[in-house]
Amino acid sequence: MNKRRSSRGLGCLFWTSGCLLLLLPPLLAQDARQIVQESQNRGRANSQRYEGVLEVFGANHKVSKKSWTVARLGSYGNSKAIIRFTEPAEVRGVALLVVNHSDRSSDQWMWTPAIGRDRRIALQDRSTRFFGTDFSFEDLEERDVNQYDYRLAGDEPIDGAVCWRIEARPRESKTSQYTLTRVWIRQDNYVPAQYESWIADQPVRRLHQTDIQNVQGIWTPRTLEMTDLRRHSRTVLRQDKLEYNVPMKDGDFTVQALRQ
Repeated sequence: MNKRRSSRGLGCLFWTSGCLLLLLPPLLAQDARQIVQESQNRGRANSQRYEGVLEVFGANHKVSKKSWTVARLGSYGNSKAIIRFTEPAEVRGVALLVVNHSDRSSDQWMWTPAIGRDRRIALQDRSTRFFGTDFSFEDLEERDVNQYDYRLAGDEPIDGAVCWRIEARPRESKTSQYTLTRVWIRQDNYVPAQYESWIADQPVRRLHQTDIQNVQGIWTPRTLEMTDLRRHSRTVLRQDKLEYNVPMKDGDFTVQALRQ
């Protein structure tokens, strides 16, 4: 199947041959994986940089604001990224280095200038909130497509756009706090419109992606809203000054660089 042509015809194929696909679950699973792979391929860039403005809405209706910068280098699932807070003053300079791997969970180090030290984030701590936002440490890493098993669960609209609803389960259960992730991928441009992360039989986080724009040929959601369904809080992240394929080097993504 030509992947580029599939953006127009794949949805119809599922409906017209639905009975046949029910008899072929391995093929169905492979098609779901291909959709996710194509989504990642269309968003591929050598590097990325943006300034993020975050608004955190607590369950008590209190609103706090934060800002960070993000720089990322490398291919999806095998990349490196540094997130560095710029505002407010009490978190300014706090930074996180994420080194993603294609075959396992990421390595992460956090730098806290107030105490002048860095520390490695243990795997069992990845489920905790990242500095008062509704993103956990794990939510800030990337996972290679091969780390999951996929199932296509039908079509469903998000924000008026028809999406494939795909269920992804980690092949190695100990590498993730989540037992299931549902992702809705738009059929018109292959952009993920929404993620829903589950622990056991309970959805715990929902990431909704909107304001999709074409940035240097890549369809990109500029506004991300992460909701913690247990805490009843949410964080809205807006990406400003977003650029792809910016010159960067590996030396910018080390523990030593994190301290600068």
